[in-house]
Amino acid sequence: MGFSSLAIAAELPLLCSLVNTKGERFLCQRRKHGHVCYGKKPIFCNIKSNITATATGSNNTATTGSPSSSSCGGKVLEIKEIEERCRKWIWKGQFSINYFVSFNSDSQSSPGPPLLLVHGFGASIPHWRRNIDTLAKNYTVYAVDLLGFGASDKPEGFSYTMEEWAQLILDFLDEVIQKPTVLIGNSVGSLACVIAASESSHALVRGLVLLNCAGGMNNKAIVDDWRIKLFLPLLWLIDFLLKQRAIASWIFERVKERDTLRNILLSVYGNKESVDEDLVEIIRGPACDEGALDAFVSIVTGPPGPNPVTLMPRLSIPILVLWGDQDPFTPIDGPVGKYFSSLPSQLSNVSLCMLEGVGHCPHDDKPDLVHDNLLPWLANLAAS
Repeated sequence: MGFSSLAIAAELPLLCSLVNTKGERFLCQRRKHGHVCYGKKPIFCNIKSNITATATGSNNTATTGSPSSSSCGGKVLEIKEIEERCRKWIWKGQFSINYFVSFNSDSQSSPGPPLLLVHGFGASIPHWRRNIDTLAKNYTVYAVDLLGFGASDKPEGFSYTMEEWAQLILDFLDEVIQKPTVLIGNSVGSLACVIAASESSHALVRGLVLLNCAGGMNNKAIVDDWRIKLFLPLLWLIDFLLKQRAIASWIFERVKERDTLRNILLSVYGNKESVDEDLVEIIRGPACDEGALDAFVSIVTGPPGPNPVTLMPRLSIPILVLWGDQDPFTPIDGPVGKYFSSLPSQLSNVSLCMLEGVGHCPHDDKPDLVHDNLLPWLANLAAS
C-alpha cells in the first residue's frame, strides 16, 4: 500500500471496468456467483459445477466479480498469533529481518513450490492475515517484513531503495527458503518482486503473482500520468517539506493518527467492511517505532527505482497479475494500469485477472475473490 502523497492519491478518480479491445476471448460463466472469466484456459475458476463454457478465442485476460462465498476459505489469523510465531533473520550480518512461516503439518509434502508474501508500503506481515491459512493448506508459506517496516529493523540514516528491497528478497530466498519460490507481492512489494525476479541468476524465482503492482517507490515514477503531472509541483513541495525535520515529524504524526489512517484505508478499499480496527493497528503500530519517520521520509523523497515497463519483458517465468479495478493509487486507466492490462496480448507467460469492486490491496480487500483466482493458477503451476 502506498502512503506517499496520500491526500492526492485518495482523490484520484476510479475506473470500474477494463475494456479489452484486442483478440477473441474464452468465456466461462459461473452462474451461481455471476463470475465471468476470460483467458486461454478457464484456470481462474474453480470449475466443478454450475459453469458453462463457450470457446471463442485466446486472450489471457479475466474479469471477475465478487463471489458470495469462497470454496477454499481459511481462518483469519490474529495479529498476536502472527507476532508470536514470527522469526528473525540477520541480513547482511547487521539488520534484523522479521519473517513468518506456515505449513500444513498434516501433509507429508507440499504439492508445489513455497510461496513468499511481500507487503506494500506502510504494511507488514499481518496484512496477509486473511490469506496465510488458506494458502498454507497446500503450500509452505513465508512472509517477510521489508527493512523499514513491520518488526524489521528501521536503521537510522538508511537510504531506502527498490533495489535494496529486491536484494533482501533474493538473499532471503538464497539463505532461508533455499528452493525455487513463487513471489506474491502487493504494490511496491510487487515491484520489489519484479526487480528480484529480473536479477535472479540462480533460478530461485519459480513464478510471480502481482497484486496491483506499483510503478515505483513513490509517485515520481509515473510523471506521464496527467493526474500526477497536474500535482507534480505539489509533490516536489512535499519532498522539500519532508526534508525539514520538524515539519516531517508533524506531517508523520498526522498521517499515523487512527482517524486519518482509517479514512485513507476507506478511500483505497472497495470492501469497506475489511477496514477494521485490526487493519488500522497493522499500519499504525510499526509507524510508532523508532526509525519509522526516517523510513517514511526516505521512501517518499527518494528515487522511484526501476520501471516495471523495462523489467517485465525480461521475465519468462509464469506471471499472474491480479488488479483491483477501484484502485486510486495505481488506477487501471493510469499508465501503470494500462501497461499491465496490455501485457497478456504481448507476453504469453502473463495472465491478467481484473477484480471488480476491489481496491489497491486485493488480498485483504476481498481475499476470497483473490483465492478463487490464485489457487487454480498455483495448482496449474505446480502441475507444469
